[in-house]
Amino acid sequence: MAQQPSTRLYVMDGVTEGTVLALIGVLLGTAGTLVGQYLATRVEVQRDRRQRTEAARTECKEAILGLLAAAQRIELILDRRGLGLPTSTDPADEKLHGLWLAKKAVELTCAHETAQAAHDYTKVLHTHMRNTVPSEQNPTKREYRYAFMEAARNALESGRPRIRR
Repeated sequence: MAQQPSTRLYVMDGVTEGTVLALIGVLLGTAGTLVGQYLATRVEVQRDRRQRTEAARTECKEAILGLLAAAQRIELILDRRGLGLPTSTDPADEKLHGLWLAKKAVELTCAHETAQAAHDYTKVLHTHMRNTVPSEQNPTKREYRYAFMEAARNALESGRPRIRR
């Protein structure tokens, strides 16, 4: 005798039906909670990344401004010397010390390109202050200042075109 396919319908009673629907509800609720937590965590990670990037940029910017302030004090002394005017009463050694210290802050907080440009600019200013190289062989501080400014602008991602000289 050949078996015929069963055509019986399985009917759930009220208790079984309620239990299955409750389990489906729990599964959907759990899935929704997990997806919500994933999305919230993802947003938080992105926010944290942006905050860290902004903090690093701010730290780099402060270091750059510190170097520029120290360099400006040195350049004032050099300009006054070049014009034959008396220099300020502050010792030049203290100014040079401040300049080298500010350069180190740039090295610690900024990218290699900016740190190298800061080092080169500081070295040229130091050389000019100490008059250790004859004036015809002395590198121009203007070129090194320009190189540092462009490296700093790139480090701060200004998105602006290069400064024309």
